[in-house]
Amino acid sequence: MEVMDYELHPPSPGEARIKILAAPVCSPDVTSRYGQSPFVPKPPYVPGYAFIGVIDALGEDVTCWQVGQQVAGLTAYDSYSETIYWDAKKLIPFDYDVDLGEAVTILLNYIVAYHAMHWQAKVKEGDKVLIIGASGGIGTALLQLGKLAGLKMYGLASAEKHYILEKYGAYPIDYRTQDFVEVLKELEPQGIDVVFDGMAGEYFKRSFSVLGRGGVLVGYGNPLSVGGMFGVLGQVALYTLLPNGRKAKYYSTGLSNLRWEKFLQDWDFLFKLIEQGKLKPVIQARFPILEARQANELLESGKVVGNVVLLAPE
Repeated sequence: MEVMDYELHPPSPGEARIKILAAPVCSPDVTSRYGQSPFVPKPPYVPGYAFIGVIDALGEDVTCWQVGQQVAGLTAYDSYSETIYWDAKKLIPFDYDVDLGEAVTILLNYIVAYHAMHWQAKVKEGDKVLIIGASGGIGTALLQLGKLAGLKMYGLASAEKHYILEKYGAYPIDYRTQDFVEVLKELEPQGIDVVFDGMAGEYFKRSFSVLGRGGVLVGYGNPLSVGGMFGVLGQVALYTLLPNGRKAKYYSTGLSNLRWEKFLQDWDFLFKLIEQGKLKPVIQARFPILEARQANELLESGKVVGNVVLLAPE
């Protein structure tokens, strides 16, 4: 990754030019740099899955926004930048009295967790759930949202990260030294209600085995390639069709964003939870935007609990 300089230009018709104030550093940013994503742009390209910023110029015919207005965006790429040009129709209203570093994690990690929990699994209070990868960005979002929903939670993480699981009331399982299938069969002999699996199929068969009748496995991890994506979807279809009283689902923002109005409602709901003090995203580290390389190195180290974010220096 290298820092490049470009001259600013006026936005094209229908575009907004936005000064970026915050951007999350997400797992898809890392995997796409290695070419491990179904639809990777041809290098060179700018990574960055989302942003919060302030509009500093508008293209012709853009009347729904104003210069100086704070907005957000879910971009998939291009957000590791001091300035971004983005389709004005795809901007997200952002008018909240919240910490921007915390709020920017809502745009991907928390919306994935919320939708996996409430769109796909349709959890109810008292449900027993397993969170695979419970200490990461989406994992900690599931822990916090699960606590708010009154779930009984189990989580997989390395021993040194168990403190964050215990903080939100989850029973920690060390994936390095414990067989989670055996642990759960002993603790929950009737099976559990939901498994949230962000490992893109790596744990699929074993996770499915711990579900009780009526249980559901929700996968949401990056399948790393087009072939991997079809493999995961095929696996989901196969396990759902088997006559065993259990089912599997797969969640992706890309497969779900046709419901844009619902996304806007849910982002608004989650931002307001931060405002109300009911939700506080876990932030491991904050870097200036121009230190995106160092931020990616930290995320790749495997030592991160929660999220890493980029912020404008000011």
